[in-house]
Amino acid sequence: MIDTHCHIYLEQFENDLSEVLYRASEVGVEQVLMPAINFDSLPKMDRLAHQQIEFHKMAGIHPTEINDGASTTEEELLEYCSQPDIIAVGETGLDYYWSSEYKEKQKESLRLHCKVAKALDKPIVLHNRESTDDLLDIIEEEQDGTLSGVWHCFNGSVEEGKRALDLGLYLGIGGVLTFKNAGVDETVAQLPIEKMILETDAPYLSPEPNRGKRNEPAFVKYTAEKLGEVLNSSFEEIDQVTSSNARHLFGLSL
Repeated sequence: MIDTHCHIYLEQFENDLSEVLYRASEVGVEQVLMPAINFDSLPKMDRLAHQQIEFHKMAGIHPTEINDGASTTEEELLEYCSQPDIIAVGETGLDYYWSSEYKEKQKESLRLHCKVAKALDKPIVLHNRESTDDLLDIIEEEQDGTLSGVWHCFNGSVEEGKRALDLGLYLGIGGVLTFKNAGVDETVAQLPIEKMILETDAPYLSPEPNRGKRNEPAFVKYTAEKLGEVLNSSFEEIDQVTSSNARHLFGLSL
């Protein structure tokens, strides 16, 4: 399995990282993709080299970091993202949950990330919280046929999901799929697995039966199991298809 969105470089994993990685290996997680929160995330990611799991780095600035005054230029973002070990641009996106005061600055940042992603032919990783219409409108405006990426932590409607797919995005399926009464399972059941990838967003959004606890890469198995239940597919098929999708999107080796 491939955990396509995991902040395993954060301090929540400092004390038991070896155990966390062992548990991930035991359930079949072979690769973990690490989105950045800001540029300070990158040296933290570098400390994870030479582990039993294959790690991949992304570079970008999370939209809530924009609220806190973070910013970048096209030249700086291009320099970071053009490094050969950076597989994607992000995470970026929009987040109106905490504040609506910074909408325009977040939109500017998202457009900048889109521009760099297209210039480098690398996928973009999109955070979306209470901002779906604006997010998809910007992707539609920026889509010139070369922009690829993923709607991380997909929790939209069927119509929003189909629009995202039409815009060239994949859907990141995480722990929210397992939440009772969230409705994500009913939505996902009506969308094609050929455009889905698995993720944890660890240490956040831990799936059932561990909701409310620290999330970790091994818990991606619970999401895979739930996705199999929703789509009436075997665990093996879910693993094979979503892993193939992730390799295709992010240009990963077998």
